[in-house]
Amino acid sequence: MTFAPIETDNLILRMLKADDFDVQAGFLASERSKGVGGPMDRAMAWRNFATDFGHWALRGYGMVTIVEKSSGRQVGVVGFWNPEGWREVELGWTVYDGFEGRSYAFEAAKAMRKYAYKTLKWQTLTSVIASDNDRSIKLAERLGARFEQNWTSPSGKAALIYRHPTPEAMQ
Repeated sequence: MTFAPIETDNLILRMLKADDFDVQAGFLASERSKGVGGPMDRAMAWRNFATDFGHWALRGYGMVTIVEKSSGRQVGVVGFWNPEGWREVELGWTVYDGFEGRSYAFEAAKAMRKYAYKTLKWQTLTSVIASDNDRSIKLAERLGARFEQNWTSPSGKAALIYRHPTPEAMQ
């Protein structure tokens, strides 16, 4: 389970650590977390957080913490998600309250996609987005991803699959 931090103009993307839990739990307790299974109580947030660590152990990749360089504050998470029953690897993102509208999700997702294509040598990525999550749909489109199809997750939740451009298409 190794991931060398990635620095962008405004952000540091680094491995999750136990100290990240309180901020993530606060987000998961809010109404803003409905697209990722929330809101949830602290005990369920802990299970969710531990799942992110477990994903790294099982798949060798996963979500990372987004840190704002200028303040050192946690901005959100970004990375890869591919649980049992998923069709393929997803590039996902979550930005915490107060950090929207700064292009942090775009900057972080773009850096992780570059990592997927250049370092991991993947040829494709999707983003699975709740149909009512207009901000994530706009971000996926800004990243060059295009709507591919409606999908129902193994848990029965309706979602939209957006396909990211291939590495060749981005050259």
